[in-house]
Amino acid sequence: MKIALPSSAGGHLTELMQIRDSFGTHEIFFITVKRKDTEDLSGKERVYFVSDTGRSPIGLIKNIFQSLKIIIRERPGVIITTGAGAAIPSSIFGKLFGAKLVYIESYCRANSRSWSGNILYPFADVFLVQWPDMVSKYGKKTQYWGGVF
Repeated sequence: MKIALPSSAGGHLTELMQIRDSFGTHEIFFITVKRKDTEDLSGKERVYFVSDTGRSPIGLIKNIFQSLKIIIRERPGVIITTGAGAAIPSSIFGKLFGAKLVYIESYCRANSRSWSGNILYPFADVFLVQWPDMVSKYGKKTQYWGGVF
């Protein structure tokens, strides 16, 4: 099984890196934005870089086309994401192409819902939060399995 791991850079990517060893022998690849702190990732892992969506409509449009191309090329069976803007298009495209979507709400979200969590909740097959009190902030399919750190 092929697993896609899309996320924005920084803490979102750090959380995915914390759990990557749990995927065993499955083929994995990352989708993230290119920044100084992610450039060395390409020497160690299989990674695709997409445009940072930020608050830019142009960045979002670029990311949409880049993400679609990656998902069509790779056809992952599962997408596991910690979210943020850069991960949303690839997560939705993956779901539309038949992948199962696992969303892990960021560890920093202890009291309120995230923007990416709000968008991806309806698409998620499994929706995880890292704080017990966050279960009630989303809907019925929200689960708490503990933190990734």
